[in-house]
Amino acid sequence: MGLPSETETIESRIFLIRGHRVMLSTHLAEVYGVEPRALVQAVKRNVERFPEDFMFQLDEREFAILKSQIVISSWGGFRRARPYAFTQEGVAMLSDVLSSPRAIQANIAIMRAFVRLREMLAAHKGLARRLDALEKRYDSQFKTVFDAIRELTAPPKEPPRKIGFRP
Repeated sequence: MGLPSETETIESRIFLIRGHRVMLSTHLAEVYGVEPRALVQAVKRNVERFPEDFMFQLDEREFAILKSQIVISSWGGFRRARPYAFTQEGVAMLSDVLSSPRAIQANIAIMRAFVRLREMLAAHKGLARRLDALEKRYDSQFKTVFDAIRELTAPPKEPPRKIGFRP
């Protein structure tokens, strides 16, 4: 088994936070080959390009959860400030803010990772729908079989009592 591809590495750094698939500023800075604070400074200089549905800062609870899951390193490059989370649209906007050749190539790889993740989720939903349909179709068939088995295994009904005198 070889080394993971750049797309697979990026996919492993896409998280679901507040109902959005996001990448953290610390991971994006690594992919873009810049310091995390330089990335955040570039974003702050262009804050009008990043509405809340493109980028948001993690709250203390979210930050604590990510640290506890070792998503954010607690040694070496550990940052005291809460990282920012960028949605796919925010990552696309970063390519305008960071316009180096490395940033452009990194952005292409990140977009491919988001698309691949979306395709995998769509395939998973399709598979779940097909399984539900099969279950519904076979439930009625198995109901008939189970009803027949119940009839065969039910204790025999007592014969009706005869009316009248019994010798």
